[in-house]
Amino acid sequence: MSGRTLIELQQVVKTYGTPQHPVPVLHGINLVVPVGAYLAIVGPSGSGKSTLLNILGCLDRPSEGAFLFAGEPVHSFDDRRLSTMRNRKIGFIFQSFHLIPHLTVLENVELPLFYAKVPRRQRRATCRTLIERVGLGHRLDHRPTQLSGGECQRAAVARALVNDPELILADEPTGNLDTATSERIMALIAELHATGRTIILITHDMEVAALAPRRIVLRDGKIVEDTTSEAPVAA
Repeated sequence: MSGRTLIELQQVVKTYGTPQHPVPVLHGINLVVPVGAYLAIVGPSGSGKSTLLNILGCLDRPSEGAFLFAGEPVHSFDDRRLSTMRNRKIGFIFQSFHLIPHLTVLENVELPLFYAKVPRRQRRATCRTLIERVGLGHRLDHRPTQLSGGECQRAAVARALVNDPELILADEPTGNLDTATSERIMALIAELHATGRTIILITHDMEVAALAPRRIVLRDGKIVEDTTSEAPVAA
């Protein structure tokens, strides 16, 4: 890690519902994530993990408090600037892959570059390189329904990397996979971290969380534990 701060949450509160019937979810979250960190956020259902992920991914805003990304006050951004942040700074890996069924692997991976108006020849070259990197070079023209779960997740990893993001958010990335495939995906995520990527992993699986050097436990919308090990457990 470089010692520079990528993410800082200051007394972040998130409340849903109405003023008359508020539903508090996050209660004064303080969190600092350095550039190049790898951390897992765990907690039981209803602990606030998904809400925290949505805020970190610029998919939602805090009700109160500050969210700084590389020093920028993301909590004050309008929708257009949040959309730009998501497209340029953050790569998402989801449990359900979120691949578009009628598009090929290559077309799915290049979508973020398409929306960023990158010329077709340039985005195709970039995406082919990434797809080969995750071991799917032989599946370029296949659609998601023709792939295994592990192959779908590897395609999702390639898509997450396509804009060279500063942050990768992985939401239960092994939730739909068997044990052997899960181990391969976590090994791939560890490789990404080794290249200097900042990784935040959301999971309910403590064995998966144990692979991250830093683990944060959420309970009832609060951070109740924040521990760092000497080194991550080998995937």
